[in-house]
Formats: sequence, structure tokens, C-alpha cells
Amino acid sequence: MNSQLTQLILNGIRETLYMTLVSTGVAYIFGIPLGVLVFITDKNGICKNRIINALAGIIINIIRSIPFLILLVAIMPFTRLVVGTTIGSTATIVPLVVAATPFVARMVESSLREVDEGVVEAAKAMGASRMQIIVKVLLPEARPSLMVGATIAIATILGYSAMAGFVGGGGLGTIAINYGYYRYQGDMMLITVALLVVIVQFFQEIGVRLVNRIDKRLK
Repeated sequence: MNSQLTQLILNGIRETLYMTLVSTGVAYIFGIPLGVLVFITDKNGICKNRIINALAGIIINIIRSIPFLILLVAIMPFTRLVVGTTIGSTATIVPLVVAATPFVARMVESSLREVDEGVVEAAKAMGASRMQIIVKVLLPEARPSLMVGATIAIATILGYSAMAGFVGGGGLGTIAINYGYYRYQGDMMLITVALLVVIVQFFQEIGVRLVNRIDKRLK
């Protein structure tokens, strides 16, 4: 492999990590409040509200039901409005966040449902407010599960970022499409696939180690 191809792959790795990590971070900024909202407004939640719960659930389900490539193309005007372009790794972050936020919200909701109801009832008995229950009880107790969910989310978003290569999204996905698919260079396709697998395994290992460190049930 010559130096030009090596530099190309290194740039692809950098762009892939940039898209994945930034998108995951922003998706969690929006996804955690949305997931908490769905959980607390449920019929068994601490702030029951059928209308808000139904609306939030419908929005989440609609976005999650749209295949990523279709969503990527459909919101191109919005992407151009936000970042000024529809090509490149920065532009890909916008549809990645839109696609990942509902996914993250469902992961957060699922994690919160694993929290022991007795802990919540104890907090209520001690006079904790709803916000205190959310911030000091629900989220801390669900932290190990949230960490596992974050690992899954990173792997999912990484897969989405590779799909964006079909429309010039940058990263390893674009390299795989431009060289492995259009130019029939099977070795480049194999290299990019192998690198994506390594990146997923890397984040998976980090996630497992963090969960083992913070999960009280494993101590």
C-alpha cells in the first residue's frame, strides 16, 4: 500500500470517528431528555400525561421507521440550512443526529424501566421532587444500562455513517464505495470493512470495561 492510499485511509478513519463521536454526543443531548419524557409521562410514570406521551412516541416511531438513506436524502435542505452543504463528514452529522436521537430515546426509556420501582417510591416517601427523582435517582440508577446502550448506539451510528458514503458523506464509507464498489478494488473494500469492525470492537471493549467499573451489581 503506497503512502497516498495510507493517508486516504487514515483520513477516512479520522472522519469516521469524528462523525460517529460527535453524532453520538449530540444525539444523547437530545435523546436523554426525550427518553426521560416518554418514561415519566407513561401511565406508570411520575408525571402521567397521555397526550405528551402519545405525541412523543409517535414522533420517535415515525423517524425510526424511515430507512437512513431515505432520511439522509429527504432532509438535505435542512442539512444545507444548518451547515451550508450536503457533502462531507460535517454535513453527515446532521442526518446522523436526526436518525440516532429517536433510537437513543428508546434506549434511555428502556434503561429507565430497569430501575427498581422501590427506589423511586423511597425517594417519593422522602419528599423528593420530580426533578430530583429524575436527576438523583432514575438516571444514576440506570447508568450501567445507559452505558451499554451508548455502546450499542455508537455501533449503530457507525453503521449509518458508512451508509452515507453513497452520497459523499465522507469517512470509511465513502472510501469503500468509491474504491471498493465503483472501481472494483476488492482489497480496499476488505480493508475498510476490517477497520470498521476493529472500531466497533474497540468501543465495545471500552463500554464493557466502563460498565464493569460502575455497575454495583458486579461488585
